Amino acid sequence: MTDEPTDEQYEDITLSFADDDVVEETGDSVELNLDLTDDVEETAEDDGIDLNFGEEAPAEEDEDDESDDVADAAVAELRAELTSKFGDWYVLHTYSGMENRVKQNLENRVKALNMEDFIFEAVVPTEETVEIRNGAKKVVTRTSHPGYVLVRMDLTDDSWSAVRHTPSVTGFVGYGNTPVALDLEEVVKMLSPSVIAKASAGAGQTSRRKKVEVADFQVGNSVMVVDGPFAGVHATIMEIHPHNQKVTVMVDFMGRETPIELDFSKVQKS
Repeated sequence: MTDEPTDEQYEDITLSFADDDVVEETGDSVELNLDLTDDVEETAEDDGIDLNFGEEAPAEEDEDDESDDVADAAVAELRAELTSKFGDWYVLHTYSGMENRVKQNLENRVKALNMEDFIFEAVVPTEETVEIRNGAKKVVTRTSHPGYVLVRMDLTDDSWSAVRHTPSVTGFVGYGNTPVALDLEEVVKMLSPSVIAKASAGAGQTSRRKKVEVADFQVGNSVMVVDGPFAGVHATIMEIHPHNQKVTVMVDFMGRETPIELDFSKVQKS
Protein backbone atom coordinates (compact mmCIF):
# COMPACT_ATOMS: atom_id res chain seq x y z
CA MET A 1 0.00 0.00 0.00
CA THR A 2 1.32 3.47 -0.91
CA ASP A 3 2.23 5.70 2.03
CA GLU A 4 0.12 8.76 2.76
CA PRO A 5 1.65 12.08 1.65
CA THR A 6 4.21 13.45 4.10
CA ASP A 7 4.55 16.98 5.39
CA GLU A 8 7.57 17.44 3.18
CA GLN A 9 5.45 16.76 0.09
CA TYR A 10 3.13 19.64 0.98
CA GLU A 11 5.99 21.99 1.77
CA ASP A 12 5.81 24.11 -1.35
CA ILE A 13 2.02 24.35 -1.68
CA THR A 14 0.11 27.49 -0.83
CA LEU A 15 -3.65 27.03 -0.57
CA SER A 16 -6.30 29.72 -0.78
CA PHE A 17 -9.88 29.27 0.38
CA ALA A 18 -10.85 32.86 -0.48
CA ASP A 19 -11.30 33.72 3.22
CA ASP A 20 -9.83 36.65 5.11
CA ASP A 21 -8.79 34.66 8.18
CA VAL A 22 -5.21 33.53 8.44
CA VAL A 23 -4.21 30.22 9.94
CA GLU A 24 -1.09 30.44 12.04
CA GLU A 25 1.87 28.35 11.00
CA THR A 26 2.25 25.03 12.77
CA GLY A 27 5.88 24.11 12.71
CA ASP A 28 8.01 25.13 9.77
CA SER A 29 7.02 22.45 7.25
CA VAL A 30 3.73 23.86 5.90
CA GLU A 31 2.89 27.47 5.13
CA LEU A 32 -0.79 28.26 4.67
CA ASN A 33 -1.68 31.60 3.16
CA LEU A 34 -5.45 32.03 3.08
CA ASP A 35 -5.35 35.04 0.79
CA LEU A 36 -5.36 34.80 -3.01
CA THR A 37 -1.79 35.31 -4.20
CA ASP A 38 0.24 34.57 -7.28
CA ASP A 39 2.20 31.97 -5.28
CA VAL A 40 -0.72 29.53 -5.50
CA GLU A 41 -0.75 29.55 -9.27
CA GLU A 42 3.03 29.41 -9.61
CA THR A 43 3.41 26.44 -7.22
CA ALA A 44 0.56 24.50 -8.79
CA GLU A 45 1.97 25.01 -12.26
CA ASP A 46 5.40 23.81 -11.15
CA ASP A 47 3.91 20.53 -9.90
CA GLY A 48 1.53 20.05 -12.82
CA ILE A 49 -1.44 20.55 -10.49
CA ASP A 50 -4.26 23.06 -10.68
CA LEU A 51 -6.08 23.62 -7.41
CA ASN A 52 -9.67 24.57 -8.13
CA PHE A 53 -11.89 25.78 -5.31
CA GLY A 54 -15.04 26.26 -7.31
CA GLU A 55 -13.84 28.80 -9.85
CA GLU A 56 -15.06 28.21 -13.37
CA ALA A 57 -12.40 26.66 -15.58
CA PRO A 58 -11.52 28.52 -18.77
CA ALA A 59 -13.37 27.31 -21.85
CA GLU A 60 -11.44 25.00 -24.16
CA GLU A 61 -10.77 26.37 -27.59
CA ASP A 62 -12.03 24.64 -30.68
CA GLU A 63 -9.31 23.31 -32.93
CA ASP A 64 -8.98 23.48 -36.69
CA ASP A 65 -11.36 26.38 -37.33
CA GLU A 66 -10.02 26.51 -40.87
CA SER A 67 -12.10 23.46 -41.79
CA ASP A 68 -15.42 25.34 -41.45
CA ASP A 69 -15.70 26.24 -45.12
CA VAL A 70 -14.91 22.69 -46.22
CA ALA A 71 -17.45 21.27 -43.76
CA ASP A 72 -20.19 23.68 -44.82
CA ALA A 73 -19.59 22.89 -48.48
CA ALA A 74 -19.71 19.15 -47.78
CA VAL A 75 -23.02 19.45 -45.92
CA ALA A 76 -24.51 21.57 -48.71
CA GLU A 77 -23.46 18.95 -51.28
CA LEU A 78 -24.95 16.18 -49.14
CA ARG A 79 -28.24 18.06 -48.82
CA ALA A 80 -28.44 18.56 -52.59
CA GLU A 81 -27.65 14.89 -53.22
CA LEU A 82 -30.33 13.70 -50.79
CA THR A 83 -32.90 16.03 -52.33
CA SER A 84 -32.33 14.48 -55.76
CA LYS A 85 -32.89 10.88 -54.60
CA PHE A 86 -36.12 8.90 -54.82
CA GLY A 87 -37.79 7.33 -51.82
CA ASP A 88 -38.12 8.16 -48.15
CA TRP A 89 -35.63 7.56 -45.36
CA TYR A 90 -36.59 5.34 -42.44
CA VAL A 91 -34.71 4.26 -39.35
CA LEU A 92 -34.28 0.60 -38.48
CA HIS A 93 -33.65 -0.50 -34.95
CA THR A 94 -31.05 -3.27 -34.72
CA TYR A 95 -29.14 -5.17 -32.12
CA SER A 96 -26.28 -2.99 -30.92
CA GLY A 97 -23.05 -3.86 -32.68
CA MET A 98 -24.88 -5.49 -35.58
CA GLU A 99 -25.37 -2.36 -37.69
CA ASN A 100 -22.96 -3.30 -40.49
CA ARG A 101 -24.21 -6.89 -40.49
CA VAL A 102 -27.77 -5.63 -40.92
CA LYS A 103 -26.71 -3.44 -43.84
CA GLN A 104 -25.07 -6.44 -45.55
CA ASN A 105 -27.98 -8.77 -44.77
CA LEU A 106 -30.48 -6.26 -46.12
CA GLU A 107 -28.54 -5.68 -49.34
CA ASN A 108 -28.36 -9.45 -49.93
CA ARG A 109 -32.05 -9.85 -49.15
CA VAL A 110 -33.04 -7.07 -51.57
CA LYS A 111 -31.22 -8.84 -54.39
CA ALA A 112 -32.63 -12.24 -53.50
CA LEU A 113 -36.19 -10.92 -53.40
CA ASN A 114 -35.80 -8.65 -56.46
CA MET A 115 -36.78 -5.61 -54.40
CA GLU A 116 -34.33 -3.18 -56.00
CA ASP A 117 -37.20 -1.03 -57.29
CA PHE A 118 -38.52 -0.48 -53.77
CA ILE A 119 -35.53 -0.67 -51.41
CA PHE A 120 -32.73 1.55 -52.69
CA GLU A 121 -29.97 1.68 -50.08
CA ALA A 122 -29.03 1.10 -46.47
CA VAL A 123 -26.58 3.35 -44.64
CA VAL A 124 -24.86 2.99 -41.27
CA PRO A 125 -24.22 6.54 -39.96
CA THR A 126 -20.62 6.90 -38.83
CA GLU A 127 -18.32 9.54 -37.41
CA GLU A 128 -14.61 9.94 -36.83
CA THR A 129 -13.56 10.12 -33.20
CA VAL A 130 -10.21 11.02 -31.71
CA GLU A 131 -9.51 8.34 -29.13
CA ILE A 132 -6.93 8.96 -26.43
CA ARG A 133 -5.48 5.77 -25.00
CA ASN A 134 -2.33 5.60 -22.87
CA GLY A 135 -1.60 9.20 -23.80
CA ALA A 136 -1.62 8.49 -27.55
CA LYS A 137 -4.21 9.94 -29.94
CA LYS A 138 -5.74 7.81 -32.67
CA VAL A 139 -8.52 8.63 -35.14
CA VAL A 140 -11.10 5.84 -35.33
CA THR A 141 -14.33 5.50 -37.31
CA ARG A 142 -17.31 4.48 -35.23
CA THR A 143 -21.06 4.11 -35.59
CA SER A 144 -22.50 7.47 -34.59
CA HIS A 145 -25.92 6.03 -33.70
CA PRO A 146 -25.40 2.55 -32.20
CA GLY A 147 -28.36 0.29 -32.78
CA TYR A 148 -29.71 2.16 -35.81
CA VAL A 149 -29.47 1.87 -39.60
CA LEU A 150 -30.96 4.17 -42.23
CA VAL A 151 -32.81 2.70 -45.19
CA ARG A 152 -34.08 4.60 -48.25
CA MET A 153 -37.13 2.93 -49.73
CA ASP A 154 -40.66 3.18 -51.07
CA LEU A 155 -42.81 1.79 -48.28
CA THR A 156 -45.20 -0.97 -49.37
CA ASP A 157 -46.43 -4.08 -47.63
CA ASP A 158 -43.83 -6.17 -49.47
CA SER A 159 -40.91 -3.79 -48.92
CA TRP A 160 -41.87 -3.41 -45.25
CA SER A 161 -41.90 -7.19 -44.86
CA ALA A 162 -38.57 -7.62 -46.66
CA VAL A 163 -36.86 -5.12 -44.38
CA ARG A 164 -38.63 -6.07 -41.16
CA HIS A 165 -37.69 -9.72 -41.47
CA THR A 166 -34.03 -9.09 -42.20
CA PRO A 167 -31.89 -10.90 -39.61
CA SER A 168 -30.92 -8.71 -36.60
CA VAL A 169 -33.54 -6.06 -37.45
CA THR A 170 -35.82 -5.57 -34.44
CA GLY A 171 -38.20 -3.10 -36.08
CA PHE A 172 -38.77 0.28 -37.65
CA VAL A 173 -38.66 3.47 -35.63
CA GLY A 174 -42.18 4.93 -35.66
CA TYR A 175 -45.54 4.77 -33.95
CA GLY A 176 -46.44 1.24 -33.05
CA ASN A 177 -46.07 -0.81 -36.23
CA THR A 178 -46.19 2.25 -38.46
CA PRO A 179 -42.76 3.43 -39.67
CA VAL A 180 -42.25 7.20 -39.69
CA ALA A 181 -40.13 8.72 -42.45
CA LEU A 182 -37.38 11.20 -41.52
CA ASP A 183 -37.42 14.70 -42.91
CA LEU A 184 -34.49 15.94 -44.99
CA GLU A 185 -32.71 17.81 -42.20
CA GLU A 186 -32.85 14.80 -39.88
CA VAL A 187 -31.11 12.69 -42.51
CA VAL A 188 -28.54 15.42 -43.13
CA LYS A 189 -27.79 15.59 -39.41
CA MET A 190 -27.23 11.85 -39.17
CA LEU A 191 -25.06 11.56 -42.28
CA SER A 192 -23.08 14.82 -42.14
CA PRO A 193 -20.32 13.67 -39.73
CA SER A 194 -19.02 11.08 -42.18
CA VAL A 195 -19.15 13.37 -45.24
CA ILE A 196 -17.43 16.18 -43.32
CA ALA A 197 -14.66 13.81 -42.27
CA LYS A 198 -14.21 12.60 -45.85
CA ALA A 199 -14.17 16.14 -47.28
CA SER A 200 -11.74 17.37 -44.63
CA ALA A 201 -9.38 14.48 -45.30
CA GLY A 202 -9.53 15.21 -49.03
CA ALA A 203 -8.61 18.85 -48.35
CA GLY A 204 -5.73 17.83 -46.09
CA GLN A 205 -7.49 19.22 -43.03
CA THR A 206 -8.61 17.83 -39.72
CA SER A 207 -12.24 18.44 -38.93
CA ARG A 208 -12.72 20.48 -35.77
CA ARG A 209 -16.02 18.66 -35.28
CA LYS A 210 -14.43 15.37 -34.32
CA LYS A 211 -15.39 14.06 -30.94
CA VAL A 212 -12.58 13.40 -28.53
CA GLU A 213 -12.96 10.39 -26.26
CA VAL A 214 -10.71 9.15 -23.50
CA ALA A 215 -10.51 5.38 -23.39
CA ASP A 216 -8.53 5.26 -20.13
CA PHE A 217 -10.89 7.16 -17.82
CA GLN A 218 -14.55 7.89 -17.17
CA VAL A 219 -16.24 10.36 -14.87
CA GLY A 220 -16.75 8.67 -11.50
CA ASN A 221 -13.69 6.43 -11.78
CA SER A 222 -11.67 5.96 -8.62
CA VAL A 223 -8.02 6.77 -9.28
CA MET A 224 -4.78 7.19 -7.41
CA VAL A 225 -2.48 10.16 -7.84
CA VAL A 226 0.94 8.76 -8.79
CA ASP A 227 3.07 11.88 -9.07
CA GLY A 228 3.46 15.24 -7.39
CA PRO A 229 2.63 16.40 -3.86
CA PHE A 230 -0.55 14.31 -3.75
CA ALA A 231 1.14 11.05 -4.80
CA GLY A 232 -0.51 8.09 -3.11
CA VAL A 233 -3.79 9.91 -2.49
CA HIS A 234 -6.99 8.30 -3.76
CA ALA A 235 -9.33 10.54 -5.74
CA THR A 236 -12.51 10.48 -7.83
CA ILE A 237 -12.68 11.83 -11.38
CA MET A 238 -15.18 14.68 -11.62
CA GLU A 239 -14.39 16.01 -15.11
CA ILE A 240 -12.32 14.93 -18.12
CA HIS A 241 -10.68 17.50 -20.40
CA PRO A 242 -9.59 15.50 -23.46
CA HIS A 243 -8.27 18.43 -25.50
CA ASN A 244 -5.53 19.26 -23.01
CA GLN A 245 -5.33 15.72 -21.56
CA LYS A 246 -6.20 16.65 -17.99
CA VAL A 247 -8.72 15.46 -15.41
CA THR A 248 -10.33 17.25 -12.50
CA VAL A 249 -10.35 14.97 -9.46
CA MET A 250 -11.71 15.38 -5.95
CA VAL A 251 -9.26 14.69 -3.12
CA ASP A 252 -9.57 14.88 0.65
CA PHE A 253 -7.04 17.49 1.75
CA MET A 254 -6.88 18.40 5.42
CA GLY A 255 -10.47 17.27 5.94
CA ARG A 256 -11.80 19.26 3.01
CA GLU A 257 -13.01 17.86 -0.34
CA THR A 258 -10.85 19.73 -2.83
CA PRO A 259 -10.94 19.60 -6.66
CA ILE A 260 -7.55 19.62 -8.37
CA GLU A 261 -6.63 19.37 -12.04
CA LEU A 262 -3.98 16.84 -13.04
CA ASP A 263 -2.39 15.57 -16.23
CA PHE A 264 -3.54 12.14 -17.38
CA SER A 265 -0.05 10.84 -16.66
CA LYS A 266 -0.34 11.74 -12.98
CA VAL A 267 -3.27 9.44 -12.20
CA GLN A 268 -4.03 5.78 -12.67
CA LYS A 269 -7.09 3.68 -12.00
CA SER A 270 -7.29 2.30 -8.47
